[in-house]
Amino acid sequence: MAGNDVANAVGDDRPLVGLRLVDGATGPMAAIARHFAELGADVIRIEPEEGAADRHAGSRCDGVSLDFVAANLGKRAAPIDRAETLLAGADILIAPRDAFDIDMLRARHPALVVLSVSDFGDTGRFRDWTGSDALFHALSGELSRSGIPGRPPLLPPGQLAIACAVVQAAYVTLVAYWQALKTGQGDHLDFSMLDGTAQALDPGYGIGGSAAGGVLASKLPRGRPDVRFMYPILACKDGFVRLCVLAPRQWQGMFEWMGRPEEFADPSFNKMPVRFQSTTLLPAMARLFADKTRLQAEEEGQRFGVPTAAVLTLEEALETEQMVARQFFKTVDLGNGLDALFPDGVLELDGRRMGIAGPAPALPSPDVEWHPRPNPIHPSNDGDRPFEGLKVLDFGVIVVGAETGRLLADQGADVVKIESSAFPDGSRQSRSTGPISPTFATGHRNRRSLGLDLRHPKGKELLYRLVRDTDVVLTNFKGGTLKTLGLDYETLKAINPRTIVVDSSAFGPTGPWSRRMGYGPLVRASSGLTVQWRYPGEADSFSDALTVYPDHVAGRIGAIGVIGLLIRRLKTNKGGQISVSQSEVMLSHMAARIAATGLERAGHPVIDADKAQSAVYACAGDDEWCVVTIRHDGDEQAIAKVIGAQTLTEWMAQQAPRDAMETLQAAGVPAAAMLRVSDLPGFDYYTERGFFRQSMHPHISEPLTMEASPVRSIRLPAPPDRPAPVFAEHTADLLNERLGLSRAEIEELLAAKVIEEFVPPTTT
Repeated sequence: MAGNDVANAVGDDRPLVGLRLVDGATGPMAAIARHFAELGADVIRIEPEEGAADRHAGSRCDGVSLDFVAANLGKRAAPIDRAETLLAGADILIAPRDAFDIDMLRARHPALVVLSVSDFGDTGRFRDWTGSDALFHALSGELSRSGIPGRPPLLPPGQLAIACAVVQAAYVTLVAYWQALKTGQGDHLDFSMLDGTAQALDPGYGIGGSAAGGVLASKLPRGRPDVRFMYPILACKDGFVRLCVLAPRQWQGMFEWMGRPEEFADPSFNKMPVRFQSTTLLPAMARLFADKTRLQAEEEGQRFGVPTAAVLTLEEALETEQMVARQFFKTVDLGNGLDALFPDGVLELDGRRMGIAGPAPALPSPDVEWHPRPNPIHPSNDGDRPFEGLKVLDFGVIVVGAETGRLLADQGADVVKIESSAFPDGSRQSRSTGPISPTFATGHRNRRSLGLDLRHPKGKELLYRLVRDTDVVLTNFKGGTLKTLGLDYETLKAINPRTIVVDSSAFGPTGPWSRRMGYGPLVRASSGLTVQWRYPGEADSFSDALTVYPDHVAGRIGAIGVIGLLIRRLKTNKGGQISVSQSEVMLSHMAARIAATGLERAGHPVIDADKAQSAVYACAGDDEWCVVTIRHDGDEQAIAKVIGAQTLTEWMAQQAPRDAMETLQAAGVPAAAMLRVSDLPGFDYYTERGFFRQSMHPHISEPLTMEASPVRSIRLPAPPDRPAPVFAEHTADLLNERLGLSRAEIEELLAAKVIEEFVPPTTT
């Protein structure tokens, strides 16, 4: 069987069975539709009869493009001259900008959702610029945060920017499809890969990690700050390990592990800033690991409650006991007697992996037709926003938790954050004294807060009463925590069979690492990414400490799962469980390289057909840089016409980075100035796109800059502008509204410390 025949053969429980998608995207952007194929959609790729150029691009083994296979698993292919016939029965079209007359297409097919994909969007003066993964890092503010102080900025490894933009594209397309189901009216989404990078990789004005202490990335020092102390990487006998010592309980574990040294016994060391400012603490911690192996360090870290991860190579990461137990890789037949392992999807629904739905398509067949589909489904058309009327209980913490809830709240869902002062969300940690930090405020807009003690029997009773009328429950705890809290899916399902539960964790809900405490930096270390994020030839030059990845993109994967199960619920009237592993999300972004690694080990040579090379060049000024991607001889010839007899390095040294960028892009060469986060709101591209908006918070004196909308759209309304809640701000209102509790009953619960309520500070 080929393509979606497999998905249809195994049953109709994949949530997007019945959805029809015409895919005209090529190259890495073809991976957008793969997310739909994995969830059961019928995806037909359209291309010339001889095949599109991306069939021969990137890493190749015996003539087979591994990049093409990774982006197109589970699809079928038809010749492009059948596009109009296929579109007559389609729900979604994904295509490069200008591939179709969109106005005419939407007039013929008013219910069709069209995603137009381009590097810099459909409109504005940047419309015809050319991008690359390196350029998206530069223009999103990510590059300015990658590297070591006093050194050139370091381009992140792989194709992380594009991979994250692809997920953002899949998310917004699915949102628009849900809205089209509600209203019967399609949409045109103007999707820019730079927009997607700036939203889903590590948004400079989004929620930050707990180690940031609530400080916005726009407030960082001009150079790349030395933040390696936040998630320190320390040498041991056989390599390196990374630690995460943020919460007071983690520090107490570290203190015990070190043998309770008197030098660090002062209670002030429970405070993160005090530890960060110490000049002797890291050397003392380093001495602890000098004679340990990585495995010993990991095992002892677990015992002392200190999140610890070995820094692994990609090859080591693929063979960990967790990856083996999770069976995350699947063998794909490449033809010519070859097969290779590819990551097998990034979502589990009800314990079943939504993975590879079939091989990559053979050359286009004129006989391809749509699969039959079930009867049409339509959500109730309540309100203007896609998820208006949806009730969400949000137990999510730090970045992944914040993002999933915000994405749903921005589209109209009523998201209630459940909090406890005994176990505060790490993202509420702040170096300021106010009741809320700027990063928390940007990451938690449009939701409400309920203070509730789940350890108290009455607290648990209140929660279960709320669950009876709840559509979605969001969580991202380590394995086993849900059951301990009484939040596991089986318990909630017994209360409300329509409830959808999201379980996001570092390593997934099963396997020997499922109970490990995981943070993004530790996941990067154990998944083989941190070791790639170094200056060439410098073993200890790890440079990913300031990056928050894959948290934001994993939050979007969770939201995609929610929409998928909402669609399935229309057919079955039942909810379900979504599981997301951050480590698997990250490894999915290295799919072609993972396949190449296995093939090379088996003795099959892999060549890279992509001749594009990206480099960072120093420009005139203090710590000013410009990125250039040279794709082919034509770029080199165009550069020669611009710079004359000089070398590119010499010419760049005389140019302001934005001048260099403008000149090279005008000559058709991909180039981008390195922007700092503080530069983004004033940069022409973002102002033309209306990418940011200013918002006021009642407890923050300065306006907050935040993302305006997830995509430029004809029909999706802009997100509302309700301020993020202070802790337990809406407790009384919510219990009265949802459960009908009187003020007297609420006062009784407050006195018993079952619930908590925000008390405004008194003024004198």
